[in-house]
Amino acid sequence: MEKMKYKNLVDKYTPKENIFYNALIAFITGGIMGIIGQGLIDFYSYYLTISTKEATVCMLVTLIFISCLFTSLGFFDKWVNFARCGLIIPITGFAHATMSAALEYRKEGMVLGIGANMLKLSGAVIIFGVVSAWTFSVIRMLLGVI
Repeated sequence: MEKMKYKNLVDKYTPKENIFYNALIAFITGGIMGIIGQGLIDFYSYYLTISTKEATVCMLVTLIFISCLFTSLGFFDKWVNFARCGLIIPITGFAHATMSAALEYRKEGMVLGIGANMLKLSGAVIIFGVVSAWTFSVIRMLLGVI
């Protein structure tokens, strides 16, 4: 009976998440990130007269820089708590995770602190991304799609 009482108390005080609201916020903020990214590509290709392919690289570098800067200044954490997957899924989330780990371990030094722990959070993304890309490339090659 005690386990049932405890479970009821936990259920009573556990915050309920509004899945529809969270999905809507993530959709809107992800869309805004897409608009910002396209705006940067258009800016770089039109005003700096570089190719769209090079403008895409410049856009990615700009978003990574802004994400790292805002993480360092403490803004990005608040935005991620609000937008959730709308900011975590794009490249900004990867930059935020890497920069957060670097900031957390900076007092331990450049090598043993930042260098050893910088990819602690985002390293799994790199590993699974590389392994997934290799796996699907082999599957496509075996199926003769390439």
